[in-house]
Amino acid sequence: MAIQIESLAVLGAGSMGHGIAEVAAIAGYEVTMRDIEADIVDEGYDQIEWSLNKLAEKGQLDEDPDEVLNRIGTTTEVAAAVADADLVIEAAPEDLNIKRDVFAEVDDAAGPETIVATNTSSLRVSDIASATDRPEFCCGMHFFNPPVKMDLVEVVSGEQTREDVTEVAYEFAESLGKTPILVRKDVPQFVVNNVLTPYMGEAAWMLDEGGVGIREIDAAMAFRRGYPMGPFELNDFGGIDIFAHTREQWDDPVAESIQSRVDANDLGRKSGKGFYDYEGGEGVDYNPREGGNVDTLRIEARMVNEAAKLVGDDVADPEDIDVGMRLGGGLPEGTCRTADKLGLDTVLEKLESLHERTGAERYEPAEYLVELVEAGHTGEDAGRGFYDYRDGGPYHLISHSLTDDGRLNVVFDREERLNAFSTDMFDELRRVLESVDDDDVSVVVFEGAGDRAFSAGADITGFTTAEPTDLMDVDEAIQAVAEFPRPTVAKIDGFCLGAGMEITLACDLRIATEGSSLGSPEIDLGLIPGGGGTQRLVRLVGAPRTKELVFTGDPISAEKAADWGILNRAVPEEEFEDDVETLVSSIAEGPQTALEVAKSVIDEGRDASLDAGLKMESQGFGLLSTTEDMWEGVAAFKQDRDPNFSE
Repeated sequence: MAIQIESLAVLGAGSMGHGIAEVAAIAGYEVTMRDIEADIVDEGYDQIEWSLNKLAEKGQLDEDPDEVLNRIGTTTEVAAAVADADLVIEAAPEDLNIKRDVFAEVDDAAGPETIVATNTSSLRVSDIASATDRPEFCCGMHFFNPPVKMDLVEVVSGEQTREDVTEVAYEFAESLGKTPILVRKDVPQFVVNNVLTPYMGEAAWMLDEGGVGIREIDAAMAFRRGYPMGPFELNDFGGIDIFAHTREQWDDPVAESIQSRVDANDLGRKSGKGFYDYEGGEGVDYNPREGGNVDTLRIEARMVNEAAKLVGDDVADPEDIDVGMRLGGGLPEGTCRTADKLGLDTVLEKLESLHERTGAERYEPAEYLVELVEAGHTGEDAGRGFYDYRDGGPYHLISHSLTDDGRLNVVFDREERLNAFSTDMFDELRRVLESVDDDDVSVVVFEGAGDRAFSAGADITGFTTAEPTDLMDVDEAIQAVAEFPRPTVAKIDGFCLGAGMEITLACDLRIATEGSSLGSPEIDLGLIPGGGGTQRLVRLVGAPRTKELVFTGDPISAEKAADWGILNRAVPEEEFEDDVETLVSSIAEGPQTALEVAKSVIDEGRDASLDAGLKMESQGFGLLSTTEDMWEGVAAFKQDRDPNFSE
């Protein structure tokens, strides 16, 4: 297919519709937004204008808001919206008949090879596409609310969708700066909702049975297991009626504790009362000391089982499921990764026990889960589970690459959490540095994904679930940075706090954009900096300034950090990439043996006496005077040319 997406129509101007239109216009596309009434369209347009101005105020928009708005047209006529569109995205209410009617109208007015996508979150794409004569050109593009902030898009193939159609949709999502995951088969609720629904649903069944309360279950899942919200808090946030409707439309049973609240119109935050009372009560009020007796495995086993069904039925890969759960579900790690830590045999045993006790269909183990356990692939401890750990395991949160000239680029790739470090992320960082061949590396550059943070610190929710032995990995990872034999550079753009600051201090060189901020806020959590954060800082700036940063927890600007000597320099945003490139290129082209010796002498001599340091320096100088690089350097100097170092 040679379709190029240059213009699109968004059918629906509600929260999802105007959000999708805004994201597309920001990415440079011409967009027509349509809804059934002019007032609805105007309100959606006004919301886009308000949002763009807010983004501009925060420095998160590269253009003037008016320039983006000029790419958005509005209409109440379907034909006018879709006639010249390369892609149509339907964002009508979550009702099969309404969506089918919209698709039928599009069929009559759009070009013969226009791609038509539905933004449904739970309906089957094929059921909607059956209203058209072009099901092969129909797919799902499930954006998450609000589209401007949420990075995930589930790209769904219907039963008759052409493969190149989903490829174009996937590439379009990437062009918006989003992260798409591919849903290869047309199952209701796709990936995220299938795996996340049991989180709320199973908690409600447990509440029905008695023995544990709302606050206990929420506290256990949030504080013991590290989820961003407890299941009842999450249900209140999203709307209890929405959850119930999703279950009912597929004839799935609904727990009494949910149904009774829907019947009483206690729908959560939007009605003022749900599982918590937001008007007459204190709202969400659980605390870390509650929930010690809650069977958290029961909830997570259900989630793992749904993930196993998706993998076994070839709906999605474990990697895509985990990306979806992190970006769309807000989980600190993916469900397949959690399963491998729990042990798939432990999960299976829990499901079998529940199934035997209740006979409920929801506990019936997925065939793929049974196959993994029977093959001995029970998770991380066994070396294989959803993932293969025999060579250390996959990299989920750190991406890295090695260039031909020896630059090892390490990216903290957890943008949805401002690149905050979990224990897994520290482990991946350590593995990168320990697995690479030092001889192949000339310089290491560390940076954070996106343009908001190098790293905003440690993921506290993840650390509440960690074992004491896991926390040792933190020091080991940062020590691996400090002890790496080649020069290391921290490339800082945005927040550099807590663990990010500690990694920065372990690097040899530190460069930041002027808008960045650095700090050690651990005192606000009743903690002190770890990973050498106090000791490296005091050696760099002295005790008074170290105490100011640690005692107050307040961040300082990059300019002040440079003035204090924490940074080598702070540079304007527009000069940042060039400045880093100049520095890194100079190191990469330099004499590698001399650089290694220089780093060793400086680091080891810093804490030694002057006499001992001078001896180290003299020994290093003597060693280097025998190398080929020294002779090449002398020759180049005499011949007035650039040296070509080989060692």
